[in-house]
Amino acid sequence: MKEKISEIKDLLQNPKDIVITVHRGPDADALGSALALSEVLKQLNHNVTVISPNDYASFLYWMKGNDQVVIYSEDKEKAQKITNNADLIFLLDFNSLSRISDYSDVVENSSAIRIMIDHHQEVDIKAANIIISDPKSCSTAQLLFEVIEDLEYKHLINKDVSECLYAGIMTDTGSFKYSSTTSKTHHIIAELINLGADNSKIHDLIYDNYSENRTKLLGYCLNDKLQIFPELNSAIISLTEEELKNFNFKKGDTEGVVNYALAIKGIIFAVFIAEKEGVVKLSLRSKGDFKVNEIAKKHFSGGGHMNASGGISGLSVNKTIEKVITIFKENKTNLTK
Repeated sequence: MKEKISEIKDLLQNPKDIVITVHRGPDADALGSALALSEVLKQLNHNVTVISPNDYASFLYWMKGNDQVVIYSEDKEKAQKITNNADLIFLLDFNSLSRISDYSDVVENSSAIRIMIDHHQEVDIKAANIIISDPKSCSTAQLLFEVIEDLEYKHLINKDVSECLYAGIMTDTGSFKYSSTTSKTHHIIAELINLGADNSKIHDLIYDNYSENRTKLLGYCLNDKLQIFPELNSAIISLTEEELKNFNFKKGDTEGVVNYALAIKGIIFAVFIAEKEGVVKLSLRSKGDFKVNEIAKKHFSGGGHMNASGGISGLSVNKTIEKVITIFKENKTNLTK
């Protein structure tokens, strides 16, 4: 770790053109980490651009620097030009270039040195020249805080940086309830508050900022679309594209829906299935030591963390539901032990 930190610090000694990118459909951890690092590097007189493969939920727009993010899917020419001219590219919160969709071709063709900072398992060692990976870290934001500290840039963590990092840690730990939350996490959170993060404001902006349609969609999910399998300690919530359109769906409106299924007493494994833009996507959540990342990888070309993963199905919503129920049954022993 010390050797990698030293390499990064050497690379940052003189002003450079730097790109920071995140995984497709960035969450608060990815975007918060990217904007936090961007602000730190700008204070060191680097020319920094954050590039996201696609747009993200509007409840993240409050983050400082959001208005300067380049969306690759909306302006490919601009993103490609910036990337081609970059000296360094930071890859944050993903472990493989496949996670940035077709923007990966642009990144791979760039002559820039690539630096990956991530907390997911099974990192693709070919994705970057320098890799700082810690699957035990609760979030990339926490890991990034430690990297900034090790680089001796902690004095550059201002209110804006601290709030972006706080948001990343808060959301990736489920508001500090997941088992990945450690005493170190709480110590770092305390430091971020001391450095200016308004924890109450951040919570409100992310969790208490629902539109009327999003609230009604959640009600529909729980009242009409929730399927519980008590004998398997499992649950499914599913939505077709047509159902999403009925509630004027906006990106981010289904964020966290799967957690309501998991919150039901006795449920160990919960799956949310949604058809978006013709693609059936899954969010998998679990409690205890039930490993949903293995299921996501095996059955849905996905992955993630032990208790929180995602994937994609090549089947219809109904056929995907059938497949998930089969998976429930195949794992009955582990789900009911």
